[in-house]
Amino acid sequence: ACSDFSQKSCEECLKNVTCLWCYTNNTCIDYPVRSILPSSSLCSLSNARWGVCWINFEALIIAIAVVAGLILVSITVCCCYCCYCRKRSRRLDEDEEQLARKREERRLQSLQRKHERKLKHDEIRKKYGLLQDSDNPYSRFENE
Repeated sequence: ACSDFSQKSCEECLKNVTCLWCYTNNTCIDYPVRSILPSSSLCSLSNARWGVCWINFEALIIAIAVVAGLILVSITVCCCYCCYCRKRSRRLDEDEEQLARKREERRLQSLQRKHERKLKHDEIRKKYGLLQDSDNPYSRFENE
């Protein structure tokens, strides 16, 4: 039992993980497992030791809370960052698709304008006899 280690040392008491050392009156008591924290009537948190003698129960609780808080904050930051990156990459893909669509439209418009220019030039060549008609395969031979 934990009470057997009373009036001895903290190290001997805490070898048993179910024991709690109280520096107020140098007693080793059973850890109150029904309540998460030992009551102040049993031993004040600043004088209670559990697990190790070099850190009091109050500091142990604060340290565990800080570590748990840091883990939660880092998980939250990672999740937010991943969601932001995923949304950003999706937006970049949509932008790339839109740019490719516009580029294709410009290319088609350019080909259409090129075709229209060729038709105009062919009409002018035909008007001045520079273009051979497919209807009249014979043309006048010009002697220099």
